[in-house]
Formats: sequence, C-alpha cells, structure tokens
Amino acid sequence: MIHSIELIDFLAHHNTKLDFSADATVFVGQNGAGKSSIIDAITFSLFGTHMRKNNKSLIRRGANKSLVKVDFSANGKNYRTVRQVDAKGTLTAQFLEKNGEEFIPIAEGERKQFGESMTEEVEKVLGINFEKLKIASIVQQGELNAIIKAKPKEFKELLNTIIGIDRLDIAVQTMKEVVKEFRKSIQDKHGFDDTQIESLENKMNEFEKEITDSRPKMKKLDEEKKVRESDIVKIEQEIEKDSTKEIQLRELENQKEELVSYAKDTIKKIQREVMEEERKVNECKGCFSIVNKKEELKKEISKLDKELRIITKELDDSEKKKIRFEEQEEFAHRLELKDGKCPVCDSKVDHLNPLFQKEHLEEEIKNLEKKILENQEKQIELENLIEEKNGELREAENADIKLKTHNISTEIELEKIAETIKEKIKKIKDIPITINTGQLLEASAIDSHAKMKYEKILQIEKDTSGFNQEEFLAKKRNLTENRDRLRQIDQEFGAISNRIENAEQQLEKNKTVLDELDKVRKYVLELENMQKNVYSIDGPVAKSLRSWALEVISEKASEYLEKLNTKIQRISLSQKTRDVNITCYSRATMLELESLSGGEQVSIALSLRLGMAHLLGSSNLNFMILDEPTTHLDSERRKSLVGVLSQLANIRGDKSSMQFIIISHDAEIFEDSSVENIYKFESAVEGTIVNPL
Repeated sequence: MIHSIELIDFLAHHNTKLDFSADATVFVGQNGAGKSSIIDAITFSLFGTHMRKNNKSLIRRGANKSLVKVDFSANGKNYRTVRQVDAKGTLTAQFLEKNGEEFIPIAEGERKQFGESMTEEVEKVLGINFEKLKIASIVQQGELNAIIKAKPKEFKELLNTIIGIDRLDIAVQTMKEVVKEFRKSIQDKHGFDDTQIESLENKMNEFEKEITDSRPKMKKLDEEKKVRESDIVKIEQEIEKDSTKEIQLRELENQKEELVSYAKDTIKKIQREVMEEERKVNECKGCFSIVNKKEELKKEISKLDKELRIITKELDDSEKKKIRFEEQEEFAHRLELKDGKCPVCDSKVDHLNPLFQKEHLEEEIKNLEKKILENQEKQIELENLIEEKNGELREAENADIKLKTHNISTEIELEKIAETIKEKIKKIKDIPITINTGQLLEASAIDSHAKMKYEKILQIEKDTSGFNQEEFLAKKRNLTENRDRLRQIDQEFGAISNRIENAEQQLEKNKTVLDELDKVRKYVLELENMQKNVYSIDGPVAKSLRSWALEVISEKASEYLEKLNTKIQRISLSQKTRDVNITCYSRATMLELESLSGGEQVSIALSLRLGMAHLLGSSNLNFMILDEPTTHLDSERRKSLVGVLSQLANIRGDKSSMQFIIISHDAEIFEDSSVENIYKFESAVEGTIVNPL
C-alpha cells in the first residue's frame, strides 16, 4: 500500500506531495495536467523504470535534476524509495526501512557488477517486478483491455506470479542447486559424481590393463640392466690405464692454444705500437721548422700592433677635426658678407678671418676626408696583416704543443722513433697475421717466452707418442652411453613400478567410490522425481494451484462483470499445457473476444483485473492504478464502474481489501460516490498545481 509520494522537478511537477487513502485516491483534471506522471513517478521510484523516452526526459524543463520519494508498506513494514536523476543522466537511488521514527538505508545504487541493486531488493519485498506489475496492477490510459490481448503464455506467466507459483521455479532452482552442490561435494571428495559412473568403470578397466601390460616391461628392463652394469665395469678398467696420457694430450692442446693466443696478442700489440709511433712521427714531422718562427712572429705582431694604434689615433683625431670644421662651416655660412657689410652689426668689413671663410673651411674639410680615407685603408691593411701573423703564430704554438705532448724535444729523438718502427715491422714481417696451431714454429720466433712454450709442446708430443686419442674418446663415449642408458632404465623401471602401484591403489579406492556412487545415483533420482512431480511449474501441484486460481478469478470476474450490466454473464479461465485461455458466455452461448465491442472488451478486462486484485488480497502487492478507466465506456457503464470501485474501496479491515489509485478527467462521475480522497490537477507555468477537492 502506498502512503505518500513526493515529486520535485519531475515532468510537469515542480514540488508536489500527495497523501494516499487506504481505500481509493482519485486524480482528476484535464489532459496534460500531470495526472499520469504519478504512474511514472511510482514505477521510477520503486523499480527505476517508466514509460518515458529516457531518464533525462523526466527532469522538468529549466531544472537540473529530478527526485521522487515514495513511502509504502508491505508485509507489515514501512519502506521508502528515493531516486534522483541529474541533467547528465547520473542516477542515485536509496531503499530505506522505517525503524521507529527514522528510516534506515538497506540498499543503495544499481551497481550490479558489485552485487549492489536497490531494484532487486524492492522486487524481493514486493514479490513482483516492473513488467509484471505493469500488466497486473497498472492500467495505462487506453490500455485497460491489455490483459485480454496478452498472449496465452504471457497470461499464464502472470497468473503464476499472482498466485505465487513462480516461486516454485525458485524451489526448482534451489533443488537444482542442492543437487549441483551435492554432486560437487561428491566430485570434490571422489573426483567423480553419479553422472560419471560409466567413466569411472572405464577408468578402472584402464588401470587393470595397465597393470597387465607393465609387468613384462619390468622384467625386460631388469635383464638389460644387468648386461649394462657388466659392460661398464670392463670399460672403466680400460679407460683407467690410458687416462694419464689423455690428460697430457689435453695439456698439449692447451699449450698449443696458449702459444697461438700469445703470438696473436703479441703481434697485435706490436702492430698497435707501430701505428701509434707512426702517428706520432707523422704529427711531429715539420713541427720544428714552424716552432722556430714563433718568437719572430711575436715581434712582427707587436710592431704591427704599434703601427695600428698610431693610425687609429690619427684617424680619430682627423674625424674630430673634421667635425669641428663642419660646425665652423655652418657658422661661416651665417657670417657670409652681403655687399661688404657684416650680417650681424651691418658695419662695413673688408675681409673675414680664414676660420670664418666658407671657401677656406671647405678646402680644409676636403683635405681631412682624403687623409681619413687613406688612414682607413691603411688600418684595414694592418688588421688583415695582424690576423694573418696571428694565424701563423697559432700554428707555431700548436706545433709546440704537439712536440710537448709526445715528449719530443729534438729532431734526433724523432729519428730514433722512426728507426724503432722499422725494427718492429721487420720483427713481425715473416709471421702470418692469421697464425694457427699448424704454424707454431713461426710463432715461437716472436720472443723468448714463445720459444719456451714451443719447446714444452715438443716434449709433451714426445711423451704421448703412440697414444690413440680417437680410441680413448670412443671408449669414454661408450661408457657415457652405458651410464646414461642405465639411469634411463632405473627411471623407466621406477616409473612403471609407480604406475603399477598407483593403479592398484586406484582400483581399490575406485571400488569403494563406485559403491558409494550407486547410492548417490539412487538418491539423486529420488530428488529429481520430487522436483518433477512436486516443484515443477507444470507439475501436478502447480496445475492444481492454477486451477484453483483460475476458478477464483473466473468467479470474481463474473461477479464484477454482472455489476457492469453487459450481455456477458460469465467469464471462464481454463489452462492447457502451456497456455491459459479466456472464454466468455452470454447465458449458454460462448462468445469470441474478437466479436465483442470495445466497451465490452474493456468491461471484461476490468473484471479480470479486479478478479486478480481479489486474488492478490493476501500478497505483498495490494494496490491497483487505473489511468482513465472510463475510456470506451458509455455513461451507464461509467457509473457502474464507479459503483464497483466504491464498493471495493469501502471494504476495510479485510485481508482482501485493495487500494485504488484512479486517474480520470471525468470528475463528475465521482460526485455521488463514496470516494473521499480526490485531488484536482491543473497546469501552470511554474508547474502542476494539485489541490484536494
């Protein structure tokens, strides 16, 4: 039963709170006033779903989020569901149970991957989901007859939910889980369950065959082992006699390799020394002649620097003097005589001082410009010459650095290095660059150490003369092969022995398991028979329950239909293997649903829904929403419908009492009814306005 609902910025509602009566609550108003929004608000808050396009469409225009809060009771407890959606489509949800005066959260969110689902918890409390609620208890506008248009199979599934038969599926699943867990425990304990008895028997036959096939193999391996052990003793005695010479031969090979390696390293060392000394000679050759000019270059550079400073000073003085003359020239231009008179005092003047004569100053400036040009050219010439001499000086200094780096102070020292290079080249000239063990004599000529190692090699060759290395190595290979095979025989023998022992143990163990699995199979068969005959949704128990429910619904629907005053006096619901069929009777005549008028079909649909509501009286879901239920009904049937609803609403204190939520634009049909809780909905710019009537 729903007690109250609160809508904040939900569809057309800005801030609406409604209290519901325990019997019937009626919403009246023009189309578009926001009456049907209450249905979407209830289903959205309870199950997170609705009839609109998407969650964002629930938000009132101009708002950034929408919230719905529903308070309801079920099983004698009070609950609250709160859901909110924002403009980004983000959902928040909370399911609370009332404890005293406070609501305690029991589920939040819809993160099913983390085992969190508020909707699942609500479904557990109500015992129904949104889809089944929509068919059984929500009659949408213009869809009152949806129940008679449902497919027979869908009608049967709805009926199963209403009378609780669908819970048999839970029992079946539980029993399947019990059997599954029981088989798993048997599987964990024995490695087999009752479905694998044949496989276990085949496995036992394989073990018996393995024992039979393995014993001759063990006997054959034992015989081969004795032969191999005898051969190993003989070969070991022969190898022991020749082992000393074999060690000397290994030493001989080591000495040869060491001599070759020493010779190669020594040659490479000499070659590196030659390359380094040649580089030193090439770098220092000609450095002495350059170094000897260093002091002379320094003097020349000093002399040129002095000349450059003198020229620079003269150039600077000339440029300053030119500037003064140019200033005086400007002044002389102003003092130029006009008709032999001074331009300042207008007195008669015979002649002016040369320093104030324009022609004299122009001549002086011309001479200075010529002198400045000559000095600039000489300055550039001196700077280029100094740069050239500095380059020669740097070259001499670099040559001096090279000589000091290589620690060479005289040309005689350089000549001695060149002679040393010739001696080293001559020393390695006759020795092959790619020397090998076949050129030991040539390698011994490098130095005394190489000669000593060569003499040692000759002595070892003399001591091991007549020893056949290939025969000795063949004996060792033979010994290794025999030992490897002997180890392999031991491994194969042990593996076969283990297999026989394991097979014998498994046979003994599996005989016990097989006896227990026979008992398990009988027990599981009994459980499966119980599941089939007692808990199956199409079994005898479920059929009996459906027959009773169909009889009750048929009886009650017929009573309601009689009150609606139609030509149909009786409705009969009957079940077949997988379907439930609806049959209508007018006295003794059976009528097809398709042949009835729209109003008659609505009357039948309403009667069936009310019959189901009667059956739902003891379930968790004890309310019904009717959205425009009078559509397609004439005025007489409308009054009959209101009368029936009023009669149902007046049943109080009965377990079968129902709560009705009725949405209609026909307010006048409730004027003479016993319904007291009526709200009027009106559209407004700021949102739907709701007032009690």
